[in-house]
Amino acid sequence: MLPPVVILDKPQLADNIGAVARVMANFGLDQLRLVNPRDGWPQDRAWATASGADWVLDAVTVYPTVAEAIADLNTVFSTTARPRETRMPVRTPREAARILYDDRASGLGVGLLFGGERAGLETTDIALTHGIVTIPIDPRHHSLNLAQAVAINAYEWRTLILDAPPPKFREQDPPAANELLVGMYEHLETELDNGGFFHPPEKRPSMSQNLRVMLGRAAFSEQEVASFRGVIHALAKGRGRVLEKLAAKKRAETGE
Repeated sequence: MLPPVVILDKPQLADNIGAVARVMANFGLDQLRLVNPRDGWPQDRAWATASGADWVLDAVTVYPTVAEAIADLNTVFSTTARPRETRMPVRTPREAARILYDDRASGLGVGLLFGGERAGLETTDIALTHGIVTIPIDPRHHSLNLAQAVAINAYEWRTLILDAPPPKFREQDPPAANELLVGMYEHLETELDNGGFFHPPEKRPSMSQNLRVMLGRAAFSEQEVASFRGVIHALAKGRGRVLEKLAAKKRAETGE
């Protein structure tokens, strides 16, 4: 069974990327994606600190945004110490591994998203995922480095591979890939913009984020995405007809 993809958002140090590759290799994960690494890619120092896990680093792919890095995946969890301002399910690494395991067994693409060493994940990027994974560490010292966080999640995946009962296969349609969901979100937001929904304008980012989190919880299938976009199109078309009738009525009243 293919393991989850590991996505590092804006990693800063080559040493940390190498350390992540090392622990991924320890637990059988081999797909590493980088989003906008601070010092570019490749970086020789990463291979020097990977302790021979060269095959992970040799296959690294780089993306400009989180949305593009997870576009082909169906289930992605954000790993963060704080839920931020999102009302999303929060799970332990063990609970998340079980969900990823079952989804992967059903043929879905799955992944774990990790933030940069200093700032962590942006709330807008968390909103693109399907839940939050928080490691239950002692609050007296809640600092984990990047490789440690990856190692804990990778370990939980590995124990399932070795010891888990047969996976639970999905009975319902699988969730749509993130690329389709982002297209749906942008379609909706464009029409809401046209309709004056985002007011005042400075609140648009937070309102958009809340909409994405709310819709993301529904776990739309590919067919449901298509249906919802049809609804958006119909409403927008209907609004256009209303505006045309109002304009025609005004012209008739003014004799233009």
